Amino acid sequence: MQWRAATSRRPARAEEVAVLKPHDKHHEQTIVKRGGGKHKHDEHGGAWKVAFADFCLALMCLFLVLWLMAVRNQEALEHVLTQSDGSKTDVGKGVMPEQVGGPRGSLIERFPMPRTGNTDVDGNATQGYNKSPTQTAENRVRYESPEDLKLLSKTLSKMSEENGLSSNLEAVITPYGLRVMLHDTDSQGMFVRGSAVPTDKFARLLQNMGPLFAKMENQMLIVGHTDSSQYADTSYKAFSNWNLSSNRAMAARSQLLAGSMPQDSVLQVVGMADRAPLDAKRADAGVNRRIELLILTTGQAKAIADMFGMPSSKTAIIQESDLPAPGLLQQLRQQLLPGKGKSNGH
Repeated sequence: MQWRAATSRRPARAEEVAVLKPHDKHHEQTIVKRGGGKHKHDEHGGAWKVAFADFCLALMCLFLVLWLMAVRNQEALEHVLTQSDGSKTDVGKGVMPEQVGGPRGSLIERFPMPRTGNTDVDGNATQGYNKSPTQTAENRVRYESPEDLKLLSKTLSKMSEENGLSSNLEAVITPYGLRVMLHDTDSQGMFVRGSAVPTDKFARLLQNMGPLFAKMENQMLIVGHTDSSQYADTSYKAFSNWNLSSNRAMAARSQLLAGSMPQDSVLQVVGMADRAPLDAKRADAGVNRRIELLILTTGQAKAIADMFGMPSSKTAIIQESDLPAPGLLQQLRQQLLPGKGKSNGH
């Protein structure tokens, strides 16, 4: 037929279909079905949408990482400024770390205190300091004689050695009790310079001392000392070594309480600034920056309590036999000076 010859001269497109109605012999009808061929703008396709979505996802992840870095807690930021050996990368003057709670200028303790069920710096569970009176008074030991105080001194020295602070602890038996001095060295500090934030090793040592003091009936004085280096602002309203020494003593108390020591074990917390240096020749000597724990005998604790309260008797608060032996403080200073005693080489 003629229509077949005509259509056979050119190849039919894939989207064209020729259909001949059987009842119509004179006409042919072609039905064209378009299969959605390419257009001039189809060469881009939808790939740009996928790429844009991936870019937005990556940007959101970047913002999330930056936000997580910004909300890191203060302790993590302090680790950045504190090297592993306790020395500081940025000393600075007159800069105090932000502390938690309490009104500005208040002397009320503003350091976070762990409660029952919290953990210490190592993540170990602690019992907390808010125990009942029956728990704190049970099975307590009283250290009165020089032999008892010497045994306590050996225990504390061993504890400091286990925490890598054997060169930072000195213990001396006095007529008042056991004088424990936790001081800086050239290689290891107890606090971040210029602040009351304890280093990890020092905080861990104090927390490990907590259970030992929890079994002790003796009370103690906690005394903070600084060196003679002054802050840049020396006006009477500015932060000074008096504030720093008091805050450090309170920080030491906080760490002891975090280690389960009961609150009634502390009789007094004192800040002495730079008024009692062990090395008076060097203003910035490490031994001058220290925390002292004076573990009192029962009689001395009662005498100090009567000194600031209502005396229970008319007898002298300090007996002549209680006065320190002549030259005791001078001997202690000689032991702690560079080249003498345990501090040799630091």
